[in-house]
Amino acid sequence: MAFYRQVGEVPPKRHTQFRKPDGGQKSGLYYEELMGEEGFSSDSSLLYHIGVPSAIVDSQVWDLPDLSTVANHPLTPRHLKLHDLFTDTSKTNAVEDRRLVLGNGDVRISYVVAEQPSPYYRNAIGDECVYVEKGSATVETVFGVLNAVQGDYVIIPRATTHRWLPGPEGVHAYVIEGNSHIAPPKRYLSRYGQFLEHSPYCERDLHPTTEPLVVEGTDVEVLVKHRGNGVGGIVGSRMTYATHPFDVVGWDGCLYPYTFNVSDFEPITGRVHQPPPVHQVFEGYNFVVCNFVPRKVDYHPLSVPVPYYHSNVDSDEVMFYCGGDYEARKGSGIGLGSISLHPGGYAHGPQPSAIEASLGAERFEELAVMVDTFRPLELGEGGQAVDDGVYAWTWAGRRKS
Repeated sequence: MAFYRQVGEVPPKRHTQFRKPDGGQKSGLYYEELMGEEGFSSDSSLLYHIGVPSAIVDSQVWDLPDLSTVANHPLTPRHLKLHDLFTDTSKTNAVEDRRLVLGNGDVRISYVVAEQPSPYYRNAIGDECVYVEKGSATVETVFGVLNAVQGDYVIIPRATTHRWLPGPEGVHAYVIEGNSHIAPPKRYLSRYGQFLEHSPYCERDLHPTTEPLVVEGTDVEVLVKHRGNGVGGIVGSRMTYATHPFDVVGWDGCLYPYTFNVSDFEPITGRVHQPPPVHQVFEGYNFVVCNFVPRKVDYHPLSVPVPYYHSNVDSDEVMFYCGGDYEARKGSGIGLGSISLHPGGYAHGPQPSAIEASLGAERFEELAVMVDTFRPLELGEGGQAVDDGVYAWTWAGRRKS
């Protein structure tokens, strides 16, 4: 994210002496940490710590939740009812209690409803894009504090130590974990990284931290998700730091967490139906994230506002329905909190009754988050638990006996 920011105190020149205020234990140098992507060849930030960021006093195994998956075989479109995954949320947190819905070697999609503060946590595998479906949370990070509300995407770069503190009503979160970085599409950006005029959002819509968060403490445990020989090549460790990781007095650079609210996405419309790429908001390696927001629909006098049947031959399509009324799925059983999975190799589109019903519509009041993957998705334990088992037959209205 080539959008430079400075928060807190930093020295005039990078990689030079930056001294703590004189007196007592606070004398001496701050400890400079470079947090950078792609082997020092891409975006980075410099963080200035009070304590030594490498000083750990213990490391133990963190037993991760079930990350196993099963193939979508025989090939079937599916309807997954995420709101059935959680009943008692009084003891759940947004890190340890995620339930894996869908995943492959590039991305994992989970869902969680949480009321309790999470442990300190760092994902050392890839960036996280967390959509707040409902509720709110304070997200404390090594860069400072983010306030996340309903409709926010929270983008957390790889290896950012953070924790989730749900608001009074808890937080319902749709979690997209990449094995890569997650960023705005390259076609929205100039060669220097500025948002271009045709982009449906811009820098003003991004909300990063604004001041440092400095917390004192010793022997602080951080849960770290990292590469290893576990399920999907993923394992966890409980690393205990000698001093609190939230000890950064200042940072600057182009790598940091931020929020972006879906209400700030400006939809692109046309006289006839626009293809899904106009709804794109982020991209990672081998997957994209799109959002379908309330908007004026096609205004050609003979337009058909709902999507045409289509075979996206290179992708699996995952749609999370999180607001409004989704016209194309009427009659399918899909509602708020539903996921539809339309796998590559299967032509999909609106329910037959929805086509005629959409004619003459001027607006769609729908809100959905879509993930398209370029490798097939498999079902996690959460997805298997809430598969309705009948969605595949709704276009025909029957199943072969």
